[in-house]
Amino acid sequence: MTIISRYRAWVGFAVAAVVLFGVAPAVLSDFRLNLLAKFLCFAIVAVGIGLAWGRGGMLTLGQGVFFGLGAYLMAMHLKMADAQLRGDTVPDFMQIAGMRELPGYWAPFADPLTTIVAILVVPPLVAFVLGLGVFKRRVKGAYFAILSQALAAAFAILLIGQQSIGGSNGLNRFRTFFGFDLSDPANKQMLFFIAAGVLLLVVAATRQLMNSRYGELLVAVRDQEERVRFLGYDPANVKVVAYAVAAFFAGIAGALFVPIVGIISPADVGIVPSIAFLVGVAIGGRTTLLGPVLGAIGVAWAQTTLSENFPSAWTYAQGLLFIVVIGFFPLGIAGLGKLLRPRAVATPPDPEPESSREEPSREKELAR
Repeated sequence: MTIISRYRAWVGFAVAAVVLFGVAPAVLSDFRLNLLAKFLCFAIVAVGIGLAWGRGGMLTLGQGVFFGLGAYLMAMHLKMADAQLRGDTVPDFMQIAGMRELPGYWAPFADPLTTIVAILVVPPLVAFVLGLGVFKRRVKGAYFAILSQALAAAFAILLIGQQSIGGSNGLNRFRTFFGFDLSDPANKQMLFFIAAGVLLLVVAATRQLMNSRYGELLVAVRDQEERVRFLGYDPANVKVVAYAVAAFFAGIAGALFVPIVGIISPADVGIVPSIAFLVGVAIGGRTTLLGPVLGAIGVAWAQTTLSENFPSAWTYAQGLLFIVVIGFFPLGIAGLGKLLRPRAVATPPDPEPESSREEPSREKELAR
């Protein structure tokens, strides 16, 4: 890593910090700022997908699973905290459903520290176990993509059938966030700052991984897996780490999504959201660091804008945009700079002077 690249990275982080912490709160309304906070959660997921897919070649179509795990763990704690404020033993939706006893697996999430630890540990742990089972069997390519997508569908169906965690309606109507009133605009702005800070930390950590020895090994596994295995490395272990890191980011994003948006349901963690995460990464540029971030935010913003003006047109616009990018700009929007950059024309070497060509023949004649 050269000094110039480090300088550019620091300048980029400084500009992003000024935009997120200074410009955005000053020019956006409370509603738009809350929307941007939601988009930042999607961008955190996209950074992990960029690492696993762009660098590792793993087409992760099931990131909604890990996003949902983090989201539901946070939602369970928020519902428990609200019940404690009211002096109840069970959350409000359980009372409506006629449940009078709290399920045993809900009890630990009354503690904030336990909830935070679970959010940070459970999604990457699940990804680690799944990754070992999949990558050790050398499942890759389209087979891995289909398997991960089936996992997202199964997870959403499982949540629909569990009335103890809201069923198809999910969990909503949260009043507090670790003691802070969620109806207060100042606290909503605080959530935006938290999401912005987490995004910057995630991007910085991913950049460090990409520029490390592990990042080079991950790219080598993507391009020449058998050659890496021949050199004595186990490609499965390399993939498992990237898969777990992507799940770690998705779990954090899901946990932040819940207090920002105020609801989590099976519709937010199934196949469609998982594909939407991937579309943003593909459009932004999966092989770059900032491409997934910009793509996720841009696609989410376009979806919101078009849905407000043309409710039925967004699905077609999203599909068309995805086809155009994949078909004509495989590197995404971030790769347009490489396509527009003028290529240097290779100049042929200067011909050798006639005198230098004749010298060897003269030496041979003298030798004779």
